[in-house]
Amino acid sequence: MSSDLHSALLTWYQHHQRKLPWRGEPDPYRVLLSEVLLQQTRVEQAIPYYHRFLQRFPTLEALARAEQEAVLKAWQGCGYYARARNLHRLAQQVVAAGGTLPTTVEGLRALPGLGPYTAAAVASIVFGEPVAAVDGNVRRVLSRLFAWEQPTPKLVQEAADALLSALAQQKDARPGDWNQALMELGATVCTPQNPGCGGCPVAAFCRGKASPERYPAARVRKQKSLELAALVLQGPAGVHLELRQGPVLGGLWGVPMEEEPGALERLLARFGLDSAEPVGSVRHDFTHRKLLIRVYKACWEATENPERRPLSRLDRKILELVKAHPRPPE
Repeated sequence: MSSDLHSALLTWYQHHQRKLPWRGEPDPYRVLLSEVLLQQTRVEQAIPYYHRFLQRFPTLEALARAEQEAVLKAWQGCGYYARARNLHRLAQQVVAAGGTLPTTVEGLRALPGLGPYTAAAVASIVFGEPVAAVDGNVRRVLSRLFAWEQPTPKLVQEAADALLSALAQQKDARPGDWNQALMELGATVCTPQNPGCGGCPVAAFCRGKASPERYPAARVRKQKSLELAALVLQGPAGVHLELRQGPVLGGLWGVPMEEEPGALERLLARFGLDSAEPVGSVRHDFTHRKLLIRVYKACWEATENPERRPLSRLDRKILELVKAHPRPPE
């Protein structure tokens, strides 16, 4: 089965792969950047950020020399900013060690922000190392191929390893192409909803094709709901912004914000204000958090221009809400 399966999928990939700016790219840095972007961003969304980031930081050396704020500004809007912070640290670490990325999955795993999937993807695509890269697309393809409803990560990895090991026995095996073919199949044909089984190149080998929606069973994502208050302090020359800390939005700038209860009272006390005008509310979801932010505004001697600072999408939504509700004329 495996040789026919490999042949069918690789032939399909050769003729149907999407034309992506990092496909066939010989520069390891560019492939690495694409894989870091794709950790939490769909391909269509990642492409403009890929071009924008490379325009600003065309080499690993240029990225290493940059200030973190400039890196976050270039990443602005893409979300999951820990990726940008880790990529910046990675560049500094690699350049300090000589400027060459490790060529093995073990060496890549030792770098900031590179987990098993990203390290295996770069190692196989760029350096030809026969290691299986398992992302959400591959998990779904293999779960349907073997009719697994609730496969463990270990089971999926072992299946991916076995398929790649069988491929490695063939002449002119290209592990990077195989990994990309599996991912491409999951992204374009074996999709979560309404998969195109009729056009699937490996349908003849698929045990789950009769009811693909069963495989794998949907994961239940637990999200914590939080309520916060945000205080937008405005002056004739700008707004008041603060440098955020922490793993989620650390390194970005934003408006003062506190978690309920008692959030507004604490914000007012911090700035010595008696009151603030309510503007409205903003909802925003992170992977594990659902936020409801009540937004207030007040006059302040503020001078920051938000366009000059890296802001999260959440803070931009808050500022846009305030801009849409200007103070009425006195």
